[in-house]
Amino acid sequence: MASTKEHDMKLIGILGGISPFSTSYYYELLNGLVRERLGARHSARCLIHAVDFAGVEAMHVARDWPGVTKILTDAARSLEAGGADCVVLACNTMHNVAEDVARAVSIPFLHIGDAVAASVVEAGISRVGLLGTRFTMEAPFIRSRLEASGIEVIVPDARERGELHTIIYDELCAGIIEPASRARFLRVIERLAAEQAIEAVVLGCTEIGLLLDIDALPVAGFDTARSHAEAAVGFALDLGPEPARGD
Repeated sequence: MASTKEHDMKLIGILGGISPFSTSYYYELLNGLVRERLGARHSARCLIHAVDFAGVEAMHVARDWPGVTKILTDAARSLEAGGADCVVLACNTMHNVAEDVARAVSIPFLHIGDAVAASVVEAGISRVGLLGTRFTMEAPFIRSRLEASGIEVIVPDARERGELHTIIYDELCAGIIEPASRARFLRVIERLAAEQAIEAVVLGCTEIGLLLDIDALPVAGFDTARSHAEAAVGFALDLGPEPARGD
């Protein structure tokens, strides 16, 4: 067990609310990881700026990415002004505007795609399935970070992408956990393993970890929220290299 004298813990700025359930999951993960590293009486130093999910959701459904960018860059700046030492955007889909958010602050922005790519590479895996919202599965903002690390990325077919997207928005983002939806996710993973020879699956939506037991999947699983939290705690405790700041 390390002492607080050994680690002057940095303040993690969490840009959350998208959805509130994933934000609370992040908070739980961060505190659990700090306890593992420093002992049971320790907790993560966090500053949370939670935005209104309904407003952000409506904007990105309408493809109003400039509106989303304005909300998230303002929130990131407020975290920096509040003393945060880094920014963690607690949502895969909103990483579509991650570069703009990173440029809006002078403190490090920890990208979720880089965090999960590092976890996959460390495990020696080179071919993964990517699950998430339709935006995450179809756009390059997460896929490109994985591919840049030499990881081949496979996504479900169009029908499956639509079904998973609906489960995420209509159920998981509302805090609803349905056994039938869990079974649907598992069938998609099983098909990708059988037909596309994926070695592992990336749970590319921070709410999916609330639905699936990562230790009970038919292939290896990587929860992007957990990888992101591990990167944030590593930064806060000086356990690894400092992430790059925004351009």
